[in-house]
Amino acid sequence: MTDTMTVATLGAGFFSQFHRDAWDRLPGARLTAVCDQDAKRAEEAAAHHADVAVFSDLDTMLTTVKPDLLDIITPPPTHLDAIRCAADHGVATICQKPFCADLDTARRAVDIAAAAGTLLVVHENFRFQPWYRAMKAAIDDGVLGELYQATFRLRPGDGQGPDAYLARQPYFQAMPRFLVHETAIHFIDVFRYLLGEVTSVQALLSQLNPAIAGEDAGLITFEHERGARSLFDGNRLADHAAGNRRLTMGEMMVEGSKGTLALDGEGRVLIRPFGENTAWPLDFSWQDRGFGGDCVYRFQSHVVDHVRTDTPIENQASDYLRNIEVEDAVYRAHDEGRRISL
Repeated sequence: MTDTMTVATLGAGFFSQFHRDAWDRLPGARLTAVCDQDAKRAEEAAAHHADVAVFSDLDTMLTTVKPDLLDIITPPPTHLDAIRCAADHGVATICQKPFCADLDTARRAVDIAAAAGTLLVVHENFRFQPWYRAMKAAIDDGVLGELYQATFRLRPGDGQGPDAYLARQPYFQAMPRFLVHETAIHFIDVFRYLLGEVTSVQALLSQLNPAIAGEDAGLITFEHERGARSLFDGNRLADHAAGNRRLTMGEMMVEGSKGTLALDGEGRVLIRPFGENTAWPLDFSWQDRGFGGDCVYRFQSHVVDHVRTDTPIENQASDYLRNIEVEDAVYRAHDEGRRISL
């Protein structure tokens, strides 16, 4: 690898803009090519970046450009073939979440990368949002003492009516599994990041908007290895107080024996010690740029650091499988009306 890591992207849909913007800003990385099966859309995406080649076929792009890393930013049903193609070319790969269409396919993708000896990392960026990094640091410092529980109330308010999701990601409407597979998977990962491994789940899911195929509301409870519990209370039709309701997409509270951390819709975290009535801001800094406190940039920077200097890596696909195992258990818990142990 040269001093500058070359990156090619697959997919030019709505969210890909945040990936390309981050690659443009990252020192030590250079965006060299954009691929989308819709050649016109690929050209439109590349037009915003300097000296970027355009392709409509992945194999052709990898053969021609020979990038150090491929960033897959396409819907889940396309992931396995793209990962196989990248592995055939010996290219390290980031793959957007939801990672593959289902658990079996995700396991096959991990096996393909392992057999080829190529790095495969899942683009799970919520744990890289600055408020969760700050909350994790406070928890690790013992600020909350013994952890009791965490609750996240998902309230983006973008799921009402027949036009829900069409402006940004229209394929959301056709996903047979939606709330958990597409959205709650972020918080499965965040809960694991903050509280430790999940040992059991219970779930009650529902579909409120008849215009979509999958579920869009639900209550999911998780038990964690050290005794803490967490609750995901999701409703994509309801909203919460925030200037940008997609910044945090809701509100979180983490409670322990020594106090409470509370995240609001503006990305602020308040800490209130046990027995006191006054809370004060947790001190951390972040930029309101890109998506979710610039978490795409933070995640991609983390991967570049790993590739270039062999620092520890988070979200390697083989580790990320645990999130999908938990997701699969959530759907089974709902379907079977019972608690599922992992």
